[in-house]
Amino acid sequence: MRILLILSFAIFSVFGTNAQNNAPLDPVKWFYVAQKTADGEYNLLITANIEKKWNIYSQYLASNDGPVATSFSFVKDNIVELVGKTTEDGHKKEGFDEMFGMNVIKFTDKVVFTQKVKVKKGAKSIKGVVNYMCCDNEMCLPPKDVNFEIQL
Repeated sequence: MRILLILSFAIFSVFGTNAQNNAPLDPVKWFYVAQKTADGEYNLLITANIEKKWNIYSQYLASNDGPVATSFSFVKDNIVELVGKTTEDGHKKEGFDEMFGMNVIKFTDKVVFTQKVKVKKGAKSIKGVVNYMCCDNEMCLPPKDVNFEIQL
């Protein structure tokens, strides 16, 4: 019985370690909050927490020839009106990027994207998609879409 237990543990350890090593990289975690600023008006705070050594790119890159810029698509309906552009605030690094051979704006550690909205009475949430690409100093992961729903 003891040998069977030790053998089972050894097999589980090997397969468990292998599964962890083959897990897809997911270095960015997204969080969403709506802050009420007035009756029917909100700031949508969309926060990206980025693992050490990784970065994501600004929405406002000078060219489409390099990394994929972060972008937000909000479900368009008659209930929500976007007010102005989405702003970004975080650990920003701006300058020449060797990997892309161009100037880029990227964020490390944490960035908060803020979108002002006006909503009609009865709105309960706002849905959308964030598209982003993340890289480290050696490689880039494919661009990724993340669906979100922000409760009001």
